[in-house]
Amino acid sequence: MRFLHTMVRARDLDETLDFYCDKLGLVEIRRFDSEAGRFTLVFLAAPGDVERAEQNQSPLVEITWNWDTEEYHGGRNFGHLAYSVDNIYEVCQRLRDKGVVINRPPRDGHMAFVRSPDGISIELLQAGDSLPPQEPWASMPNTGTW
Repeated sequence: MRFLHTMVRARDLDETLDFYCDKLGLVEIRRFDSEAGRFTLVFLAAPGDVERAEQNQSPLVEITWNWDTEEYHGGRNFGHLAYSVDNIYEVCQRLRDKGVVINRPPRDGHMAFVRSPDGISIELLQAGDSLPPQEPWASMPNTGTW
């Protein structure tokens, strides 16, 4: 058995791809439009997984966008996506600079949470050992739910 992908639904494809690609930094690997089914599938990979994802079709995040308007609830019920990052403080600052709320700041130099426009929790984990506590993160409170 091997992991293939995680699917999340998007209510607004452009807004969702702006978050996952332009802000979080994932890379679009492939896209499929179904006229008959009235949906689009967009497969994304973390930059460090692109080669493996292109060869093996995994690990991927599948964004499913149904063309007919539909409101999704319970994104928190999904759980979360988790990504290892080289420097959690730099990633959180980049996201914050792009207007993303850091719901659970990396006070411990190890873990942070943000949410996609569709309410999906994204866990960011420091690769290797935790970084030493650093401001403004060390004293930053949680915001909203994560």
